[in-house]
Amino acid sequence: MEATAAKPPLHTLTFSRATVANRVFAAVYMCAVLAFLYQHALRALNSTTFLSFSLSLTFLFADLLLGFMWATGQCFRMRLVHRHVFPENLLKVTREGDFPAMDVFICTADPDKEPPMSVVNTALSVMAYDYPAEKLSVYVSDDGGSALTLFAFVEAAKFGSHWLPFCRRNKVVERCPEAYFRSNYPRSNETKQIKVMYESMKERVENVVDSGKVTDDYITNEQERQAFNKWTAQGFTRQEHPTVVQVLLEIGKDKDITGQSMPNLIYVSRQKSRTSPHHFKAGALNALLRVSAVLTNAPIILTLDCDMYSNDPQTPYSMLCYLFDTTITPELGYVQFPQRFRGLNKNDIYACEFRREFLINSAGLNGLAGPNHVGTGCFFSRRVFFGGPSSFVSPEIPELRPDHVVKGPIQAQSTLAMAHQVADCKYEDQTNWGSKLGFRYGSLVEDFYTGYRLQCEGWKSVFCHPNRPAFLGDTPITLNDALNQTKRWSVGLLEVGFSKYSPVTFGVRAMGPIMGHYYAHYAFWPIWSIPLTIYAFLPQLALVNGISIFPKVSDTWFFLYVFLFLGTYVRDCLDFILSGGTFQRWWNDQRMWMLRGVTCFLFGSIEFLTKCLGIAAHGFNLTSKVLDSEQSKRYDQGTFEFGVESPMFVPLSTVAIINLIAFFGGLVGVFRGGDFDGLFVQIFIAGFVVVNCWPIYEAMVLRTDKGRMPTKTTLISTFLAWALYSAASHIPQI
Repeated sequence: MEATAAKPPLHTLTFSRATVANRVFAAVYMCAVLAFLYQHALRALNSTTFLSFSLSLTFLFADLLLGFMWATGQCFRMRLVHRHVFPENLLKVTREGDFPAMDVFICTADPDKEPPMSVVNTALSVMAYDYPAEKLSVYVSDDGGSALTLFAFVEAAKFGSHWLPFCRRNKVVERCPEAYFRSNYPRSNETKQIKVMYESMKERVENVVDSGKVTDDYITNEQERQAFNKWTAQGFTRQEHPTVVQVLLEIGKDKDITGQSMPNLIYVSRQKSRTSPHHFKAGALNALLRVSAVLTNAPIILTLDCDMYSNDPQTPYSMLCYLFDTTITPELGYVQFPQRFRGLNKNDIYACEFRREFLINSAGLNGLAGPNHVGTGCFFSRRVFFGGPSSFVSPEIPELRPDHVVKGPIQAQSTLAMAHQVADCKYEDQTNWGSKLGFRYGSLVEDFYTGYRLQCEGWKSVFCHPNRPAFLGDTPITLNDALNQTKRWSVGLLEVGFSKYSPVTFGVRAMGPIMGHYYAHYAFWPIWSIPLTIYAFLPQLALVNGISIFPKVSDTWFFLYVFLFLGTYVRDCLDFILSGGTFQRWWNDQRMWMLRGVTCFLFGSIEFLTKCLGIAAHGFNLTSKVLDSEQSKRYDQGTFEFGVESPMFVPLSTVAIINLIAFFGGLVGVFRGGDFDGLFVQIFIAGFVVVNCWPIYEAMVLRTDKGRMPTKTTLISTFLAWALYSAASHIPQI
């Protein structure tokens, strides 16, 4: 009997030899950390004055937090593996007819900050996937309830009938129209024609957006047309508007210019009311989960940010390489692709690539339970939103079950009526949505929190990082936008860290110590602000009085400080460069880590604290995707953008001024016979901060463009620095 030929592999997993070295280094470094903390304790116990005792305790507290963050950060290195997929083998082991149906969720919330054409480009890029059109549905959630966005998608549906066959016929890889026409594309007659069509569509959309006027001609459902007219007449806003579910393209009914069926394209604007909580993006995603269950109920769900377009039409094939592996499928909850970005300037001055968070650390979890969900570029099994692998939380109506079979056309009156019902703002009242079903409520970072809770329930994930980025998105091009984005994340992460589901308690019990502490590393990410703020001010203020607070160069303990500093920085730089980064990008990454410590991490922690005390309750603030030409030019040149009077620039400038004065003041003191041996560490810290703060000095003094530091901010910071130094000068010697 002839032996059956072995099937080619769809993916492989190999263990990294670096794991052993990582574990050995972690053990040695941990011993050094413990010795370091012991030295701090000795200094506190041997203190002869209240001031020296207080300083020793303060630095002990700061270093305990640094030690905690370092220790939890080692979770990413404990079991390194390398995963590779072979999408070219997929059709050798299965047929396209066996591919699962897929629903794509794209969320937008404000046409002013998230231009409709950007959302349109994202949708067109996934509609053009190399995937059976009859198995693909694209849902656009417009949480701003904007008729302008709806108009843009009506136009996009028309253009798509030309764009999709054009991409298939010419084997286009870059299927986001804007990105394709921005690249070095072939200048054939057909390409010129399709570009003219795209520019014409873009002009029509932008003209309507600029005018702010759109009629109800594009709403085909009479009931929705009446709601729309009532909505516009009463001046409803992003916070209050009715449900709109518009099927713009329907499989089997709408064809492209070659006669092939187009995928479903469905616009959804859930009902919102000021009297009902809407839970921001998590609420919008749960509304899409329910509406899509009623209309298509695909077993696979892809979530995308509105500015994160597909950069590879065969990305679903990479995902299926894991989905069709029956050995991991029962517990496989989602496949996460990394966030990658277009338009980053050469050296990524704001460290918006987040290479460590989105690439290095996520890859490091592939040997454990898998990475956390990062909000976009994630393929979910619909089943994960209804309980753990061995449990099931039943929804209120059978039509929402993940195994429900949709029958009949999606535009049937009864089907659309139910879609409206499940998108109602009061539908979730007295239900499990947000707690046991769907995306989880309770944090501004619904992606991190949802992925965490899913893994606590027993689901695993896989990090898929192909050579060609699967998705590309936009990044902030101003420092203020970059810091505000991270501040919002900081508030949301602390909401998880101090909740009843805290990773250090609930997470460790549910997932084990390594995964629990991995999530703790991010949940308490903003506490970097405490040690960084302490080290940004106290050594320098002590230096102004010539007060030594660290071991002398001649002291044996000094070499422990050197080892800890070099061990951390060299290791971090090595990881960064081995992952494909550059030294200059690493330098900017560590610079931004320090800047975030006294800005967005600090302000996010304060906002979280005031929110807990009921003093403030800030909502979800979108990061603007609108680009200013002058700002773009400065960003491309690698120039920091200040320009606005942001409160976060005040401590940043104050730190820069204090460290500059401390550094040169310390050097002058040494030249005048000061204790260089005892003050070296403080002078080094101040000098290191000064080197990292060069863009701030430049913005305060040397620049004249609109992106310079506002004069008011500079004056306030100078006054605060003077006040702090005046106070420090009256501190008695230790």
